Amino acid sequence: MDRVLLTVTGSKRLWDELSRLKKQERPRIIDAIAEARAHGDLSENAEYHAAREQQSFIEGRIRELEVKLARAEIIDPKDLNVVNKVVFGSWVDLWEDDGNREVTYQIVGELETDVDMGKVSNSSPIARALLGKDVGDEVEFSAPGGLRRYEILRVRYDDDST
Repeated sequence: MDRVLLTVTGSKRLWDELSRLKKQERPRIIDAIAEARAHGDLSENAEYHAAREQQSFIEGRIRELEVKLARAEIIDPKDLNVVNKVVFGSWVDLWEDDGNREVTYQIVGELETDVDMGKVSNSSPIARALLGKDVGDEVEFSAPGGLRRYEILRVRYDDDST
């Protein structure tokens, strides 16, 4: 089995989600199914079918989180004893040549990826180009939109720099 890389913050968020699903969402949906059953004929009961579908989704997500968290390796970049080097979990301030602007990304695992929040997967083209590089380095890589160039301006290791 492959290991699942997580930041400290990402691990906490996923454990919190798992707890919420088990303690709040699961009991809520069980109650909704019981209430829908009380309305009689299940074959034409849209509320019952919607609740069962939601239950299936919740149970699937619970199983997924349990499996992934059991294989999780939590990496705190502050424990890696590096300075100004891009590593898993670090926040990287970059100068984007094409956009003539500064952008910031955090390199995270697949489960934490959220491009809108600046969290890019460690297996993405930009992360693969950045990992191991130092402040001042320039990186170039092929992205779906074409060739991209960035200069590394700053690297931070605080886990939640948003």
